[in-house]
Amino acid sequence: MKSQDIIVLLKLLSLQDKELTKGPDKLRSESLGGDPYSVRNLEALLGISKTEIAQSIKRSVASGIARKDSRTNEPRPHRRNLFEFITHGLRFVFPAQVGPIQRGVHTAFAAPMLQELLVSGGTYNYVWPYSAGREMGQAVDPLFKSVPEAALKDERLYEYLALVDAIRLGNQREVDLATDHLKSKIMSK
Repeated sequence: MKSQDIIVLLKLLSLQDKELTKGPDKLRSESLGGDPYSVRNLEALLGISKTEIAQSIKRSVASGIARKDSRTNEPRPHRRNLFEFITHGLRFVFPAQVGPIQRGVHTAFAAPMLQELLVSGGTYNYVWPYSAGREMGQAVDPLFKSVPEAALKDERLYEYLALVDAIRLGNQREVDLATDHLKSKIMSK
């Protein structure tokens, strides 16, 4: 697996969530070429090349973290397996690298949708370095270089990625809280 595989899988989750709330026709009308799950559309939304997205999907299907839909042949994350990998293996395979204070986009529990979940005194906010970002905080290398832009385009993806970073960065209390929140998001569908 590569780190961008997680981003592609989380984007696929986000698309599935939108499909369930908006309906498939509305989701298709908002996508390039009408297919939200196409590598072309995913490239535009994630800033990852079509070749890398296609290879990512192949790796994810081969590992059992994703599958191809039997009717549409669209890639679908296997929610339980993805959740298990994120909560039990991700921090060891793709550990978070924390750097100096920089300008960027908030992540982990500093992300806007997660700020109310954890009150912690005396800690720095974490950010993904991003030149157009408006927040200051301790830099955290994102799973892939295009994460800040992709997250700003999709609030659901942003929340998933922030929770993943909370699991990668946090102490046990924070990891448990992020895991519970992620479980409610991924497993409830």
